[in-house]
Amino acid sequence: MPKGSDLFVAALENEGVDRIFGVPGEENLDIVESLRTSRIELILTRHEQAAAFMAATHGRLTGRPGVCLATLGPGALNLATGAAYAHLGAMPMILITGQKPVMSAKQARFQIVDIVASMKPLTKMTHRILSPTAIPATVRDAFRVAEEERPGPVHLELPEDVAAADAEDAVVIPRHPYDRPVAGAAALDHAAEMILSAQRPLVMIGAAGNRPALVEPVSGFMVRTRLPFFNTQMGKGAVDGGSNLYVGTAALSEGDYVHEAIERADLIVAIGHDTIEKPPFLMKSQGGPKVVHVSYESATVEQVYHPDFEVIGDIGASVTGLAERLEGRISPDAGMPELRQRILAKLNDRAEEDRFPITPQRIVHDVRKVMPEDGIVCLDNGMYKIWFARNYRTHVANTLLLDNALATMGAGLPSAIMASMIYPDRRVMAVCGDGGFMMNSQEMETAVRLGLNLVVVILNDSAYGMIRWKQSVDGFPDFGMTFGNPDFVRYAESYGAKGSRISAVEDLVPVLDAAFAGGGVHLVEVPIDYSENTRVLVDELRNRTPDVECS
Repeated sequence: MPKGSDLFVAALENEGVDRIFGVPGEENLDIVESLRTSRIELILTRHEQAAAFMAATHGRLTGRPGVCLATLGPGALNLATGAAYAHLGAMPMILITGQKPVMSAKQARFQIVDIVASMKPLTKMTHRILSPTAIPATVRDAFRVAEEERPGPVHLELPEDVAAADAEDAVVIPRHPYDRPVAGAAALDHAAEMILSAQRPLVMIGAAGNRPALVEPVSGFMVRTRLPFFNTQMGKGAVDGGSNLYVGTAALSEGDYVHEAIERADLIVAIGHDTIEKPPFLMKSQGGPKVVHVSYESATVEQVYHPDFEVIGDIGASVTGLAERLEGRISPDAGMPELRQRILAKLNDRAEEDRFPITPQRIVHDVRKVMPEDGIVCLDNGMYKIWFARNYRTHVANTLLLDNALATMGAGLPSAIMASMIYPDRRVMAVCGDGGFMMNSQEMETAVRLGLNLVVVILNDSAYGMIRWKQSVDGFPDFGMTFGNPDFVRYAESYGAKGSRISAVEDLVPVLDAAFAGGGVHLVEVPIDYSENTRVLVDELRNRTPDVECS
């Protein structure tokens, strides 16, 4: 006779789940047994946080919720950072946790934490399942909520006595198609007229404009309108970065070279801007460009973002409708090509400088050189993220994965593991600082065990480099930010991976190429010179706009 866990796993299969990441505990043993005979692969990770990062990245890359599993108490709490990562980053994900029996209390309150309450501020929905008959509807609703705009994580708690109880009469609920609401014709007409009336319109693509299903319609909008565009950090890669319409990425809130184009614009079409990101520009109360907000949801009005008009509905349908109204009617901005070339030239300055330790610009240049157009770079969080956001040119959607919402350390390696599993024939690289890498470095074993092809680049400055830089910029003494590191080459080898250490700038490209050619998991340690942070991101940009405080 089927039991609750069998029904639960069948409901997951019904949703198309093919993998679950996690660290089971005794409260999950019925689920583990049901998974053993299912089509779903159980992938053990070495920490629950990494499992959540992997599941979130699955949602980000596919648009379908990734699934992770943990036990009660400490295991469930270890999912919290991954839940917040998906919640702020709008990545669909299902988190499953166990719990002691709800009909008895033979172990009193041992290990019991109110995980449903703990997950409430970190998820779109959190729910304890109290009966096997409730499982089909609850799982179907969880996936619906996780997928619908704005996507995000949903938490389900399955107590062990519910998992073990008979579930003879319950059946799964089939998935059903649904359409998102679309913007009205009047709204599209008005937005089109605002764009046509502008002298220097500029498009900004934000995080919500960078969903997998939007690649074709958003790219089509740019091709049909020929409008210049820039990205937020999490909007990077939604449209071909090699296009001659691309002006740059707003890696800083203000004061960077791309902001010359923003300051010059008299209207900004914000496609999918989500204010959960660090601001890509700071709107002025008076005298700044008008802003048209195009998104699934109404804008969250902030001091730094208060649009003049909103087009609310499915973004793909909205930009297609706008393209139909604008195609062939927009006069090119004669001054933009020259400005664009000047901006990109500044970003490429010193990209091939041969000093050692290697500068961030050279690292970005050399990584781009070894990665094919469809190669995927997954960033952890650190100072190098700003350099990759500014300087790395994307050519295929979702080929530079970074987090500018929660901006947590520790996600780079798990994200790359997930990307390599989804795209085994592509080159996949994790770029991590030494601090962020060590927060989930145990997942090297997971990558080796799964037989993945993956290159992990460790940028070594023996410090929490971004905070150390900010400490210096803010005038504080250098204190409390440095640490020692293991021998990263031997550390990689202890997991069964390969390891290399760069000792000259000219070695980076051939070592990375050889690592990819050799297959398997390969760690490459790269000493980095972060003095460019102050020279470029402080001194140079302050000289461009003396009144700007770089952030």
